[in-house]
Amino acid sequence: MTTHLPSREEALDLLRQYNQNQSLIHHALSVEAVMRYLARQRGEDEEQWGVIGLIHDLDYEKFPEEHCHKTKTILEDQGWPEDSIRAVISHGWGLCNDVEPRTDLEKFLYTIDELTGLVTAAALVRPSRSVLDLEAKSVLKKWRQKNFAAGVNREVIEKGLRMLGMDLEELTREVIMGLREKAGEIGLGYR
Repeated sequence: MTTHLPSREEALDLLRQYNQNQSLIHHALSVEAVMRYLARQRGEDEEQWGVIGLIHDLDYEKFPEEHCHKTKTILEDQGWPEDSIRAVISHGWGLCNDVEPRTDLEKFLYTIDELTGLVTAAALVRPSRSVLDLEAKSVLKKWRQKNFAAGVNREVIEKGLRMLGMDLEELTREVIMGLREKAGEIGLGYR
C-alpha cells in the first residue's frame, strides 16, 4: 500500500483499466490539462492537481450508479492518500455525495468538470472543430443557449464560481488556455 499520490502514468493506467470509452478518456485528459494549467497559474502542486483531475471520473463508465462511491473504494484499495481521495470525490458534491469542496483544488475540480464539457462542445461546433481558435465570448454565447450542451450542469458551474469568487468569463478563458496545451491529444486541435 502506498500513502503517496501515484504518478501520472500509474493514474492513467488505472483510468484505462476502468474506462475504454474514448470520450470519457478525452474528458479525463481535458480535466487533467486544465487542472495542471490552473495549478501552475496559482503556484500549486501541478502533479497533484493533474493526477486528481485525470482520475476524477474513474468509476463513471463501469459504475455510473455508484459514481464517486466506487472510486473512493478503488482508490482506498490502491492505497491513495486520504486527502487525494477526498479531493477526487468532492466533485460529486450535491449530485452523488455530500463531500463539499473545501480546498482550491476541490473547488476548481468541482467547477471545471462541467465547464470543460461546455468549452469542448463549443469548440466542436466551430468550423475548425478546435479549441485553438476558440475565445471565451463564443463560449458565453453558447452558455445562454440552454439547449446547447444540455447535459452540462450550469448550476454546478455557477455554484463553483461563487465558491471560487470568479466570474464565468475569467474561468472560461483559463479553461480554454489549459485545453489548448493538450488540444491534439484530446481531439480539439486543428483538423
